[in-house]
Amino acid sequence: MSGALMDAHDGVLFDLDGVLYAGAGAVPGAVEAVSALKDRGLRCAFVTNNASRSAEQVAAHLTELGIPAQPHEVYGSAPAGVRLMAEHVPAGSTVLVTGSSYLRGLVQDAGFTVVEDASQGPTAVIQGFDPTVGWEDLAQAAYAINDGAAWFATNVDLSIPRAEGIAPGNGALAAAISCATGQQPQAAGKPEPVLFQQAATGLELSAPLVVGDRLDTDILGGNRAAFTTALVLTGIDSRDTAAEAAADSQPRWILRTLQDLFSGEHRSL
Repeated sequence: MSGALMDAHDGVLFDLDGVLYAGAGAVPGAVEAVSALKDRGLRCAFVTNNASRSAEQVAAHLTELGIPAQPHEVYGSAPAGVRLMAEHVPAGSTVLVTGSSYLRGLVQDAGFTVVEDASQGPTAVIQGFDPTVGWEDLAQAAYAINDGAAWFATNVDLSIPRAEGIAPGNGALAAAISCATGQQPQAAGKPEPVLFQQAATGLELSAPLVVGDRLDTDILGGNRAAFTTALVLTGIDSRDTAAEAAADSQPRWILRTLQDLFSGEHRSL
């Protein structure tokens, strides 16, 4: 469409929480937007800091919501976190996983030995979001880190949008461990640019648009990857917070909803 934002791009790198869904339900207009993009021959990737689910699970969830998605289009922080750890910790080392069974499986597949608690002297701790993580899990991670284990996080989002509202994210749980250890984890995932770069390369995009709802992860990460960024106002951040953000966290465009990708109603900050 003349004047539409998508006229200048060959694909979209979507965040998930707050952009395509909130909790178990799709964000209004998300199904129609992704379907329309693919109908026009534009490629879409789904770039998420959620480390609790595999690419197959994410794609299945999107498909159940009516959003067309394939596992190869999903780029998550859990594999990125394990790759980061592997750059610093030798294969075969013992690792305490604070997170999902999916993350545990990735750690094992990478050649590490997963241990159950700090008493087993892990060389490293890797932490990723999982809604079942509790106090004892955080305590075991703190014990291990205080005993010298290297600490890695899949991502450090402080909050996540859920159907019921805004809830603590992996960064908030990591902050609790920081309070007990005085340390900060080495983190993968957004706002590091690698997930966006991997997605663009994997889908052979030369001019992707990054669409997200968070300035501190989606927009900052997209800007660091040197891609055009758009903040959609269906999740965490607002036009006001965007205007007040540091320059490297400000989006090029503001979208009221994903329909603004096609309507010509997108606005600059």
